[in-house]
Amino acid sequence: MSSENPMVLILCTGNSCRSHLAEGILRAASRGVLNVQSAGSKPAGFVHPMAILVMKEIGIDISEHHSKHLEEFLQQRVETVITVCGNADQACPMFPGQMNRHHWGFEDPAHAAGTEEEKLAVFRRVRDEIRRVFEAYASGRLDQLNATKGK
Repeated sequence: MSSENPMVLILCTGNSCRSHLAEGILRAASRGVLNVQSAGSKPAGFVHPMAILVMKEIGIDISEHHSKHLEEFLQQRVETVITVCGNADQACPMFPGQMNRHHWGFEDPAHAAGTEEEKLAVFRRVRDEIRRVFEAYASGRLDQLNATKGK
């Protein structure tokens, strides 16, 4: 991946669950063609352990991810911003060079109640919902970039 690759910034409020699930999935699905990052408007300061666990189940390691504030990216060229929760969508500033903005809201699995197994079931369901959306997005972006190269 070079710094020339288009940056896709995935935003959520806490940058502890949904945005990291999406970052890991999109990074894997885009095969290094996109520079995928995530951040939050009010970072929690950690990545939720259950998010790390359910991603490991599908062969994606996000254990080295860390919670970041969106301000870290204000001076960088961000091509696409994707918000995955309503609060981040409302708090989202414009970034230099930003051409695209998408909002795909997902339930916050960190608020799941019940036993450990019940909480894990919510994390898995949200992971799978995010996976469907972001793998489809990656497929479209790869098709778009391949078509551009063919011109």
